[in-house]
Amino acid sequence: MMRLEDYFDFLAADDIRIKGHRIGIETVLFEHIYRQRTPEEIQQSYPSLTLEEIYATILYYLHNKAEGDRYMADWLEWSHQQRKAQAMNPHPAAARLRKIKAQKNAEEAKCSPALSI
Repeated sequence: MMRLEDYFDFLAADDIRIKGHRIGIETVLFEHIYRQRTPEEIQQSYPSLTLEEIYATILYYLHNKAEGDRYMADWLEWSHQQRKAQAMNPHPAAARLRKIKAQKNAEEAKCSPALSI
């Protein structure tokens, strides 16, 4: 008989993956809890996951709600910090693309005649 924990690889306290995938439980839980998506909708976005694996992830969370809530809170905070760091230190390619876009927008605004009413 398979235990619920058998569906997961516990790589670290803050890194639980769905066995056989690189997808962490936070991916499924975020979609389910915060975006209120059904397991079937989640599977459409992540077709490599079976419905059984998605349901097992949700059930694992429900059976370990206090730990699951801490796991998700830590993951959300880490994600926020990563986005903040990226915004402060954009990759050179991203900075270059933003500059090109700004130049293009400036050129388009200069070429467009102002409407007078």
